[in-house]
Amino acid sequence: MSADRIAAALARIEAALARINAAREATAGAESRGAGASARVVELVNVQEKLREQVAESLRELDDLLIQLED
Repeated sequence: MSADRIAAALARIEAALARINAAREATAGAESRGAGASARVVELVNVQEKLREQVAESLRELDDLLIQLED
């Protein structure tokens, strides 16, 4: 995998995380004003945490690939 492709993949991941955070904040704000907000917020936080873990794992894999390419 070329450095340009890795950089592009990382940029897409970071953009996705920014969109997730923005959606979470918007939804949390709107939901907190309504009934049953806490359950929905907890659900969204759990989903976001799972996505963060997946992205972190992907970044670790990319780091491993970069190390292999440097050798």
